[in-house]
Amino acid sequence: MEETMAETGYIAVERVEGRSTVTRCFCKYPLKLIVPKKVAPSATDAVWIYSISYGGGIVSGDRVSCGLSVADDCTVALTTQASTKVYKSVDSKCSEQALEARVGRNAFLAVIPDPVTCFSTARYSQKQVFYVFPDSNLVVVDWITSGRHESGERWNFELYKSTNHIFGEGHQPLFIDSILLEERSGTSISKNMQGYQVIAMIIIMGPKLKHVQNQVLDEVKRMMSGHFRTPGPATGRSGLKHEPKKPELVASCSTFGPKVQVGVVVRVAAMTTESVYMFLRHHLASLEPLLGASPYR
Repeated sequence: MEETMAETGYIAVERVEGRSTVTRCFCKYPLKLIVPKKVAPSATDAVWIYSISYGGGIVSGDRVSCGLSVADDCTVALTTQASTKVYKSVDSKCSEQALEARVGRNAFLAVIPDPVTCFSTARYSQKQVFYVFPDSNLVVVDWITSGRHESGERWNFELYKSTNHIFGEGHQPLFIDSILLEERSGTSISKNMQGYQVIAMIIIMGPKLKHVQNQVLDEVKRMMSGHFRTPGPATGRSGLKHEPKKPELVASCSTFGPKVQVGVVVRVAAMTTESVYMFLRHHLASLEPLLGASPYR
């Protein structure tokens, strides 16, 4: 985490009497961390952690930083109770969130929050840094909606920046990614999005998740293969050419990392938030045996 950001939360999970157990939990305003005991069945060795913002969202100038340590052989799910709402910027102040997580050997960390929703004029930046071993297991979902659709807000914020870094042993960079959406003179975020209202990124890596990686790679390839076969506009009965209908959801997959530590990154753009929820529920359902509950159920 950046030195300029005072730590507002820290949680450590270690193996105690054969189970993943929270051994340290600290948080202060504007961050609250909740560790419920009834998310997963008692037979499941997994800790669920909910990250919550006071007042239902992040206000202008808020700076939240959180550290997370997942010891060897432990399993943790870090999530939220609802979408993270970022309210309007005052005096061009940027709201910031940062997460630094260390994942032990044979450990599993799933960062599966609800989406970020930036309101009109909001300025928001988040950075997540993960340190892993070759046998660590990691799932990260990072996504944002265009705003409050019912109020006519569609990509009306001023700035959104999301950075995700994954480092291996010896701080070797495995994955470096940054998304920047910024309203500039002559360039509209809404126009660049071409009607899509949600964008998402899913990172999957680790030996316990090979079956999930293979399933996602195969299904995304099969799902998208039928959308881009038409070389040009279709011709209707009237003889007029019509542009092919834009898919409700588009997705792509790629791999990263060395052969001994291959990860998969999935990128999604969709017309609706619910379609992304359905995509995540389907493709992450096989995590239920590890977490005790299906993400986004």
